[in-house]
Amino acid sequence: MNIEMFQQLITVVTDFIAEQPLEPALAQALNQQFPASSERFTRIEAACHAAIAAGWMCSQGVAGRRFGRVIEPCKETAGFSIDVVDLTNIVGPHHRHPLGEICMIFPITDGAKFDDEGRGWCVYPPGSAHRPTVTHGEAVILYMLPNGQIEFSQ
Repeated sequence: MNIEMFQQLITVVTDFIAEQPLEPALAQALNQQFPASSERFTRIEAACHAAIAAGWMCSQGVAGRRFGRVIEPCKETAGFSIDVVDLTNIVGPHHRHPLGEICMIFPITDGAKFDDEGRGWCVYPPGSAHRPTVTHGEAVILYMLPNGQIEFSQ
């Protein structure tokens, strides 16, 4: 797996979300179109694990809080950036989503949750804010940001 192959794998998802309003109901649509048990979801999850092991994904930070932008917003990803974090029992930095955020959640530890959500999708609408929180173990979260927009609080 390399960055080009990963981008090709994720574009099916970014093409789908590009046509949808970024609101909480999008999570339901994603869970129907790309359920956690689907081939596409599991291929993206496996690709993230392989890329993290290879060292080109989640290359910043320290154990328990690794992160990194994988793909800058571009035409091929319908203007979404792709970021991936690997978090263990942590409350992350407060930030705001000017245009929204779409998350794929891949628990590593059985029962791990991201913002009280298990394996699958969660969507934050434009203008929302939170402290990304992983409880009950370790999880990898892939998140997509329209135009790569995110605002961290001081």
